[in-house]
Amino acid sequence: MTDQNLESLKFPIGRFVPASDFTTEIKEKALSSIRTLPEQLKITVSGWNESQLDTPYRDGGWTVRQLVHHIADSHINAFTRFKLGLTEEKPTIRPYDQDGWCNMDDEKNMDIAPSLSIIEGVHARWSHVLSQMSDADYKRWIHHPEMKKDLNLEYMTGLYGWHCDHHLAHIQNLGQRQGWT
Repeated sequence: MTDQNLESLKFPIGRFVPASDFTTEIKEKALSSIRTLPEQLKITVSGWNESQLDTPYRDGGWTVRQLVHHIADSHINAFTRFKLGLTEEKPTIRPYDQDGWCNMDDEKNMDIAPSLSIIEGVHARWSHVLSQMSDADYKRWIHHPEMKKDLNLEYMTGLYGWHCDHHLAHIQNLGQRQGWT
């Protein structure tokens, strides 16, 4: 496998590039990705059997099961980060070990239904919060100690819109390559 093929499997929609100007169009695209992920994810994996769910999206990558659980974990944290950013002055958020979490037994072996429910609920709440935010709210900051920098909620909105599309593409592309969809 070439480095280019591996890169396209790892980043099927490309790496995240923050917008230099957070336009209404960019914001709406990110909000749409966040709002529609639960249903798109559910449709994509509907009817997949245990073996399919335990298939990695690429050699050395997480399985579909791990990806679904990771999305739930990540987006619970994201929602919390937004709420902190909206209610505190530049709060320091708490990073977590994504690989460590994905290698826990629940992520490797548990049914995905609870995580699909978490994603649905968190995204309903998160979408509501995002839709009610003012332009000034999007300019609020959080501090990410692992990245050693301050990030505003515009950046975070773009990042998590991309994150939704990124992992959905991992799963959809695997399904297409395998002929499951």
